[in-house]
Order: sequence, then structure tokens, then C-alpha cells
Amino acid sequence: MSATTWSLPGLHLTDLTLPVPLDHADPASPRIELFARIVTAPGGEDLPYLVYLQGGPGSEAPRPLDASTPPWLPRALREFRVVMLDQRGTGRSTPVGLDSPLPEGAADGAATLREASPQQQAEYLTHFRADAIARDAELLREHLGAERWSLLGQSFGGFTALRYLSAHASSVETALFTGGLPSVGPDMEAAYRLTWEGMAVRSERYWDRFPGDRDRFRALADRAAAGTLRIPGGTVGVERLRRLGHLLGASSGQERLHLLLDLDPDSPAFAHDLAAALPFGGRNPLYAVIHESCWADGTATAWTAERTMPAPVREDPTLLAGEHMHHEAITEDPELAPFAEAAEILAAHAWPRLYDEQALRAAEVPAAAAVYFEDAYVPRDLSLATAALLPRMRTWVTSEFEHNGLRASGEGVLDHLLDLAAGRRAA
Repeated sequence: MSATTWSLPGLHLTDLTLPVPLDHADPASPRIELFARIVTAPGGEDLPYLVYLQGGPGSEAPRPLDASTPPWLPRALREFRVVMLDQRGTGRSTPVGLDSPLPEGAADGAATLREASPQQQAEYLTHFRADAIARDAELLREHLGAERWSLLGQSFGGFTALRYLSAHASSVETALFTGGLPSVGPDMEAAYRLTWEGMAVRSERYWDRFPGDRDRFRALADRAAAGTLRIPGGTVGVERLRRLGHLLGASSGQERLHLLLDLDPDSPAFAHDLAAALPFGGRNPLYAVIHESCWADGTATAWTAERTMPAPVREDPTLLAGEHMHHEAITEDPELAPFAEAAEILAAHAWPRLYDEQALRAAEVPAAAAVYFEDAYVPRDLSLATAALLPRMRTWVTSEFEHNGLRASGEGVLDHLLDLAAGRRAA
């Protein structure tokens, strides 16, 4: 493991890199690089570790600029050294990108994913789910010499934290979840049916608030259907346009969508802002290509979001989508289109189980979860059913925040969860 140290105002930072196996089940597997940044407040050098597991999948950990960013960091640093882990495939960990170098031996001689066959691409990408991320973290913990550490999982990071408790509970001191308790078991369709229903409600709520925007959006959908809705580098189809609804799952999302639709649709400002607002892009290709696999607990995904789209949504493009993956998100994006055949292979892949109900029921780890009452991406009822598996879990169901409550609340959500887990606060 290599390490470098540096500082920011009010912070000491240690950058670590560690080689880890691409395939943890194969001792001879090619090595990829894992990167983590340990953030410490002055005088906090002996505090326990809190590992932050980022949402996604496919996004790197936040980059602190000072002792107040991200907004929850000051609260964390009062009790912990914070480990900002770049999950495999992201940030400074060996990245997944078309032209990023592949580890030697990873794809039968192909130097990059662009040179690899679709089958080789798909095989490589099967190694970037929560089970592998948790094993990476365990190797990092061992190298740091920590007997146990605590977890803070946001969204997909919570999925990873649940895998951690399923496979490595003895290494966890406390587990905190914010908007990220997945359903356990192979029924992916239940989650997507619930999120489609929730997005239909959110759509109508938005049009009620900004009634003129519905006609504007319908006109954009007509252009999309005709192939004339352009953004830099290409065009946007109806289904990809519909995914602007993901904005409605976060605080200030209604306002952001309204300000976008308020622009002249023929202006360069609109074209660029539309491109920036669409989910699933080339900067973080894992977010698109293996997105549905994070729900796959012992099943193939088979494009679940597309299959479960309700008929009224198919017929009305103003009923928006959230994080509902669709073929168009890949095929229309020039940076993602080279993954299209691999995405089809992955959709048919029989993913192994991520969670072990018996292990979760035996995980005697203090835990607390913020369950957002109308979470657009992780349905409340499924979250609560999973929380009930953990014997020392305490849940806080709140309608005060959206899915991004950890960031939007400043220190509030993290402070509440730490108090819950420690028994200092009633739910």
C-alpha cells in the first residue's frame, strides 16, 4: 500500500492506494488499484474510522475542499476519521472507461474496453458490484490495522453496506444508511413497480405546480419522437427525455426542472443544460451499464425498468421516469453506445445473491437508517422490510427530506443517525 499526506484548511488528508484482485474468488486474478482518502480533523488522529460508501453505482467519493464540504463532514469528523473510498471503477481507483487501460490479463490481451469484445466487456463488468466493493473495503481495513470500523452508506452505498453486514458483520462497529436499504431476494420487479407508481404521482404534482410546463414538455417529446431534439453530440429520444424526472427525486428538483423548461428550446443554453440534466452519461459509465444489477439479488435483470413500465406511462410522455434504465440511455449516447451489446449480455446474466437473510438476522451490529417517506428511488415499504431483518436496526422514517437528505440537511441527518445508533435519541 502506498500513501501520501497533504492538507486543506482544517483538514489532514492521507491518500492511499492498494492493489486488489479483480475477481476476489480467483487468487490469480489480475490486480486493479483501489484508492481511498482518509480525512482527519486536527487532533483526530486516533479517532475510529468511518467509511463513506457513495451512491451510484459508478460514482467516486466526494472531494473535500475544506472542513465544511461535503456538508455532513464536520459532524462526522467530531467522532471519526472519515475514509472516502473510491469504489472500484471510479475516481482514482482503476476506472471503467472505454479508453482506460485494462489490467494485464483482464480481457484476453485487449488493452482497453474499446478494444475488447462485447462478451469480454460484460465479463469484466461483472466484477464491479457491491459484493466486490465490500471485499475491497475489507482488504483496506486489514491494511489499516483496524479491528472494526463504521459504515455510512448513501443510496447505492447503503446497498453496499447491507452486503457488508451480510458477509463481514464482525468487521463493522456501526452501520448507518441514508436512503439505501434495498429489497432482499430475487423479486426486482416489486421495487420498479413501486418507483414507477411514485414517479407518476410526482409528475402530476409537478404539473399541478407548473401547469404551463406540461405543454412545453409535450412539445419537446414531439420533437424527440421526430428525432429533432438535439443536444451537443446527438439527439434525445422520448424515453431518454422522460428520464428528466430523476430531478424530482431530490430537494429543489422541481425548481431545477422548471428553470430548464423555461429556456428557449432552440437556444444553445437549453441544449447544453438538457444534456447536463439527463441521467446516465459517459462520465460514469458504470451508472448506466450495471445500474439495474445493484437490485439483482440472485436473478437476471432482463431490463426490469422497461418491462415494468405501466401502460399509462408508455402512452403519456409527461409521466416522467426516475432512475429507470432504458435502452435509449445507452444507444443514443455516443459515449455509452459502445457498451450497448455488453449491456444486453449483462441483462441476461444470472447475478449471484448479494444478501444472506440468515446472516443479516445474526448481525448484532448497531445500525440506524433514514428512510425517506416518499423516496423516489428506494421504496419505503421495501426498506422497512429489510430493516426488520437486522436485530439492532433503528429506523427514522421522515418526510422532511428527499433522497439526497444526507447532503441537503447539512449535519442534520448524520447527527440524527449517530444519536439513534448510539441510543441517545428516540426514532
